[in-house]
Amino acid sequence: MAKQNVSEQFVDILVRAGVKRLYGVVGDSLNPVVDAIRRNAAIDWVQVRHEESAAFAAGAEAQITGSLAACAGSCGPGNLHLINGLYDAHRSMAPVLALASHIPSSEIGLGYFQETHPELLFQECSHYNEMISNPQQMPRLLQTAIQHAIGRGGVSVVSMPGDVASRPAPEKSIEHALVTSRPTVRPGDGEIEKLCRMVDEAKRVTLFCGSGTAGAHAEVMEFAERVKSPVGHALRGKEWIQYDNPYDVGMSGLLGYGAAYEATHECDLLILLGTDFPYNAFLPDDVKIVQVDVRPERLGRRSKLDLAVWGDVRETLRCLTPRVKAKTDRKFLDRMLKKHADALEGVVKAYTRKVEKHVPIHPEYVASVLDELADDDAVFTVDTGMCNVWAARYLTPNGKRRVIGSFSHGSMANALPQAIGAQFVDRNRQVVSMSGDGGFTMLMGDFLTLVQYNLPVKVVLFNNSSLGMVELEMLVAGLPSFGTTNKNPDFAAVARAAGAYGVRVEKPKQLEGALKDAFKHKGPALVDVVTDPNALSIPPKISADMVSGFALSASKIVLDGGVGRMLQMARSNLRNVPRI
Repeated sequence: MAKQNVSEQFVDILVRAGVKRLYGVVGDSLNPVVDAIRRNAAIDWVQVRHEESAAFAAGAEAQITGSLAACAGSCGPGNLHLINGLYDAHRSMAPVLALASHIPSSEIGLGYFQETHPELLFQECSHYNEMISNPQQMPRLLQTAIQHAIGRGGVSVVSMPGDVASRPAPEKSIEHALVTSRPTVRPGDGEIEKLCRMVDEAKRVTLFCGSGTAGAHAEVMEFAERVKSPVGHALRGKEWIQYDNPYDVGMSGLLGYGAAYEATHECDLLILLGTDFPYNAFLPDDVKIVQVDVRPERLGRRSKLDLAVWGDVRETLRCLTPRVKAKTDRKFLDRMLKKHADALEGVVKAYTRKVEKHVPIHPEYVASVLDELADDDAVFTVDTGMCNVWAARYLTPNGKRRVIGSFSHGSMANALPQAIGAQFVDRNRQVVSMSGDGGFTMLMGDFLTLVQYNLPVKVVLFNNSSLGMVELEMLVAGLPSFGTTNKNPDFAAVARAAGAYGVRVEKPKQLEGALKDAFKHKGPALVDVVTDPNALSIPPKISADMVSGFALSASKIVLDGGVGRMLQMARSNLRNVPRI
């Protein structure tokens, strides 16, 4: 058997860790690793057009599979382009291994061509960030990086000079069993007993849920029934907790709707479950608060806690629910359910009147039709900005759909590259990129990646020729909009020129047929929908600091508009409220 070099050994370890593909752009210092992948049938090289897309794609793949994904960039500017997507993956707790190849080891620190210092650049967006300086170091260092990414949930960065990657690998390297999954974390008995007493003493309990409730839907519903609790959620908790939820009172935050805000402020015990909800202006300061989180560093950093519980949500509730006394009084729950339904009734018609005739097309109408036509197990990737609003209000979760966006990092241009990663996981699963024209054009080059690999991603482009969320921020601050207008091409024509399916929609009556045709198309498709840039309704009483930093204090809901099928869900839940 021929002796391995360091790159071949590096790739073998990635394969053992379950990595299926490496996203990136080739380049001199990275060439030895890419060549090792070429000769290894167990892993694929995915050539993207921009390294930022590589990192976003790897992060999306990791969020879909729950397993390690990987990306790479060549020395200097190449790996530097990874940083934005890595920030997003890290803040989303997506296990990603990034290879930042480096300049020749003999030149480090001497101002060599393309020299940067990856061990400094990626420090803030990684759990582990080290450089391989000799072949004997590589196996243990890479294995340590993998275990950090998987075990702690986030990014590990390994930098490796190109000359080291080409050297012979050590013959007797230490290779131990790799960590490939995370354990559950159970709180201590003392914390469970304290929480049990607090729940028993409270008359009105509200649950507010985030992405940490993934896999705990049944446990949350069982606990809510036992203590007759309304259940609200943050945006990242929507896909995990809103479906099949007779206690749902909507979402809090800038994009919020329904009675979630009231339910969190009118209770006497608020339990935050698996949420790092950043907008403390939405959280009460005069009720008792308990936070349950698997990441102890997150406990108490948003609000003053009366009890901090270190544990994952499912295990915590499995311990807690049998111990608390069942409550029989539904008055608070029923009042919140009614408030929720009434609130939705008040806004649901805001953008539904004569939508079939409104030109430019209401984006809410586009999102509503998209929700109806998309597959029950579709993966939606959502651009930051107004697409977040339409996804929050109109996409209906069902336990099988996934919604991925840059919900914690808040980057533009995330939807298209995330769709690439999601589609590579399963070519037969419908993947829809809800892209804004601003975000799409920022990384538009990677639409060609869809064509190159014939990935059947469907890009639904909300084309309002503006940076809509930025215009909202300026409006609220009392500033005239400036620098927010885009002069756009016919994106459908661009898609067709690239070799994909493209259709432009300018009238509402064209929309349903265009989406159906795009969904039927076997390869990549783009639906360029010309939407109304003025599709915002702002309450009359609002202060300049309400949207700045996405903080809201005096007003609970900044963006007023329809809420899709959520009204139907709320009406259904009202059937559980006894008639007086």
